[in-house]
Amino acid sequence: MRPNHGGESARRQNGEALRFDLKDSPVRELNRALHERGAEGRSIRVANPGGKHNVAVGARFRGEVFIDGHVGYYCAGMNQNAAIVVNGNAGPGLAENMMSGQVRVKGDASQYGGATAHGGLLVIEGNAAARCGISMKGADIVVGGSIGHLSAFMAQSGRLVVCGDAGDALGDSIYEARIYLRGKAAGLGADCIEKPMEASHREELAYLLDQAELGGMKAGDFRRFGSARQLYHFQIDHLGAY
Repeated sequence: MRPNHGGESARRQNGEALRFDLKDSPVRELNRALHERGAEGRSIRVANPGGKHNVAVGARFRGEVFIDGHVGYYCAGMNQNAAIVVNGNAGPGLAENMMSGQVRVKGDASQYGGATAHGGLLVIEGNAAARCGISMKGADIVVGGSIGHLSAFMAQSGRLVVCGDAGDALGDSIYEARIYLRGKAAGLGADCIEKPMEASHREELAYLLDQAELGGMKAGDFRRFGSARQLYHFQIDHLGAY
């Protein structure tokens, strides 16, 4: 549906989805609809994102948002409640500081996807670049491909699942987040070690893979990584390092 010339780019008619065409309409109009929660329980379809930045940022809308194309910086940042699907690739800062809801990218994601995310589920079906999940604070991130260096740096809580390989310095200075890796890591960061996969971890991982709808992945093929907890405590013998 094309925007009218009265200022609002989308209208719901006869129970149909709200539609925004970002070729002709500003991103601000889309975000305003997601902030005001005026169309909760319905779906929103977004055409021609054209790599624009800040698409679907700050959503408090309880419904589905379908974005047909590639997006730029900070798509779905600070998401609350919404289920957002990007049928394309995403630029840096995808779902940064997400609080709840679900964000799914059908393609690849650039740097620091899911950074500082507090809750919700982020699924990247392709690959993710460097610093995926840095300083995450409770979200779940599932990557169908591989991730770049310094992913899960200073991750405090939450779970990062990687179905491919990981770059160097994985989990550097990690706190209590858990990392599940199916492939190989180029190197582990400071205080990150491999840990045993107990039955509870396999059950947890199987649930996350099911939620991510990544068929063919078996929990038994993954390894678990987490904090050695050596950075938690002052060591008098290592005084010179402080």
